[in-house]
Amino acid sequence: MSTTVKTTTCYMCACRCGIRVHLKDGAIRYIDGNPDHPLNKGVICAKGASGIMKQESPARLTQPLKRREGAERGAGDFEPISWEEAFSILEKRLAHIRQTDPKKFAFFTGRDQMQALTGLFARQFGTPNYAAHGGFCSVNMAAGMIYTIGGSFWEFGGPDLERSRLFVMLGTAEDHHSNPLKIAISDFKRRGGRFISINPVRTGYSAIADEWVPIRPGTDGALLLALVSELIEQGMYDREFVARYTNGGQLFINDPASPESALFATAADANAGPPGYPQNQLWCDRLSNMPVLTHTPEADPALFGHFQLNDGTPVTPAFQLLSDRVRPYTPEWAEGITGVPAATIRRLAQEMGVTARDEKIELPIAWTDCWGKEHKTVTGNPVSFHAMRGLAAHSNGFQTVRTLAVLMSLLGTIDRPGGFRHKAPFPRAIPPLAKTPTGPEGCSRASRWRDSPSVGRLHRRTSSSTPTASRYASTRPSRGSTRCRCTASCTP
Repeated sequence: MSTTVKTTTCYMCACRCGIRVHLKDGAIRYIDGNPDHPLNKGVICAKGASGIMKQESPARLTQPLKRREGAERGAGDFEPISWEEAFSILEKRLAHIRQTDPKKFAFFTGRDQMQALTGLFARQFGTPNYAAHGGFCSVNMAAGMIYTIGGSFWEFGGPDLERSRLFVMLGTAEDHHSNPLKIAISDFKRRGGRFISINPVRTGYSAIADEWVPIRPGTDGALLLALVSELIEQGMYDREFVARYTNGGQLFINDPASPESALFATAADANAGPPGYPQNQLWCDRLSNMPVLTHTPEADPALFGHFQLNDGTPVTPAFQLLSDRVRPYTPEWAEGITGVPAATIRRLAQEMGVTARDEKIELPIAWTDCWGKEHKTVTGNPVSFHAMRGLAAHSNGFQTVRTLAVLMSLLGTIDRPGGFRHKAPFPRAIPPLAKTPTGPEGCSRASRWRDSPSVGRLHRRTSSSTPTASRYASTRPSRGSTRCRCTASCTP
């Protein structure tokens, strides 16, 4: 008997670990990790080792099955048929649906390579009703974070545990990012890092955490809102990061009676630039009390306050709107929902804020940001997070994930050493750009940028305005549109 070893990639989850498949006379005998693979370095989990059952399981389907004539739906009474008969049945049924109403066809596939073909086939057929594995897993994680900071955990980015000092994991099962994350956590703990796991049960990763914080399933959003509220209340956010790398200082129209409420206030004569990266949005410079284009050299945006433009339009920085929105979400409020004691929530917020503020990392790497400002070093706030399906797979998953992205932004950890690091080609524009218009009807809002009054100095309002939902704390300016409100130079 001859024995051979083949190297390949494991497809039992999305980690894509390197494996060695051992064969005897052409049949698979067992699977182990490939020590030469850069991702898992020979480590393999139980799921990966059981990949042999994808080929050898007696329950594996090897031919089409058809419900037996006269059998009731759900009875599990099937009979095998040939591939020719299966294709014939599908052809007739699908042809009828496509000729009558293609939208009645719902199409679902599993993970891996099939996902690339799912949308292609469905769009060619004419149905919008298609999905793949991600829709039942962590699509809220990807969509919520990409919409808020331009990238997400998983294939899009992850925690920099090599430089982090505090690592917080939420809603992550052991099969998510399994082997690479296990290796990284092991090294992280050996270097003295502190690991906090927030999860309903203490299994898997939570079992080796320095602190386990039990929480009611599906309530992570309430906990995150309370952490955000506490950080702002105590002033323990990274003001410099929020001001320069989020839309926290950008002015929003804050007039509930106006159809433009919650849209960006923009400058009249400034070039708007590309739609995914507008250049005509405004700050209130707290040094001159003047409206200026965002990232004007030497300007420092006000993050709090309610202001009024010369034409009477009320405007408010996005950070003030965020502060107003989360003020009711106190640790006591969250305790009743999550089961996490208010004192624990305050302690967690304090630990995150102090670690980010007092244990900064400075790397001697010169760089130039996208506004042309040169920096001699790269600064990092060493607080990192990881979260997956436990947050995403709920009806509130999208907004829960966005709240986590806001928390990470407040701590100044996005795209910085010791925090969250994007993987190419991310980050993307925020929010993701709509598809290119195919005709004039797709550009009908262009007229809203014409014939608008110019205004000058900002006036602080004495009465507060009703907070409205807005795009909070993203690492790139969000896309927005409203009538022009200010001169190009933003001077009186």
